[in-house]
Amino acid sequence: MRTFETVFLDAGGVLVWPNWHRVADVLRAHGVSADPRRLIDADPRARVAIDRSEPAGGSTDQRRGSTLFELVFAEAGVAMDNRTLAAVEELQAYHRERNLWESVPPFVAPALQDLRSAGYRMVIVSNSNGTLHRLFDRVGLSPLVDVIVDSHVEQVEKPERRFFDIALDRSGARREATVHVGDLYHVDVAGARAAGLAAVLIDEAGLRPDADCPRLRDVSGLPALLTRWTKGSV
Repeated sequence: MRTFETVFLDAGGVLVWPNWHRVADVLRAHGVSADPRRLIDADPRARVAIDRSEPAGGSTDQRRGSTLFELVFAEAGVAMDNRTLAAVEELQAYHRERNLWESVPPFVAPALQDLRSAGYRMVIVSNSNGTLHRLFDRVGLSPLVDVIVDSHVEQVEKPERRFFDIALDRSGARREATVHVGDLYHVDVAGARAAGLAAVLIDEAGLRPDADCPRLRDVSGLPALLTRWTKGSV
């Protein structure tokens, strides 16, 4: 049995996703045919492939982002030719300024509200590019969380223990009463455990049955999971 007071939440793949409709529009503007539905469907499979291919600390957020595009495009039938590369360059410029991970599924806000109603402190602990605070303001998530910690601002990334320690210090959270929720096993689960935190894996497509930790399809199931965990049934 374990009692939690604070929930650390990754951003990408947990609360926000790439705007694949914007990606498809930019590709089409460069003369490249792209179906946003195929891009969306390929996204979780690409992230699992990235997760399986690297040990903890074996890559960087920027490199994972580039690899994600390549894998999603390959699975969605988008050729990496000069037109696609030009579109990617435009998308990267947008991401640097505005953050492309701007799609918020309808289950996210209610889940955060449920967690807040249950009394949890909520802290965003995310490998990002320095735009995370502005993104959360823009998509309306800032009022639903207590602290946002952006790896680019702190100059350290998950799975490094120091990043989790910064988040603990910044939020006033107790290590033994904190659970971290993320979508990459080697970055989020292994990193959190090495920092002395409990961990939950978001496995939206059910592709990680081998993971030795609690799994959820999305954060809507998190309040109930934490209740079960407190009662010792997880």
